[in-house]
Amino acid sequence: MTTSRNALAGAVLAGGLGLLSLAGCSFSSDNFSCDTNSCTVTLSGDGAEVDLPIGPTISLGSVENGRASISVGGASVSCAEGESVSAGGLELECTKVSDDEVELSATLN
Repeated sequence: MTTSRNALAGAVLAGGLGLLSLAGCSFSSDNFSCDTNSCTVTLSGDGAEVDLPIGPTISLGSVENGRASISVGGASVSCAEGESVSAGGLELECTKVSDDEVELSATLN
């Protein structure tokens, strides 16, 4: 019985530590960085995607004629450099759009 209690206590502690790290004020990865309610995201190549801690998955469809096709939690939008769009509970600003890469800012609505 002691072994199962120790295992349960370890699992609860590990889960609590995982939640504690999510409660912090910033996150970062190779292709995004976030603070409490906004993220900066870089999507490189058709089909690139990122799961944001503040909202839904964002994925890049393609870039054609300076416009990026982006999917946000299943909703499709497109934007050119400097444009802002809303989708999936996020406000997105396309800050850079090149032939194979999009940089954007995502903020909770």
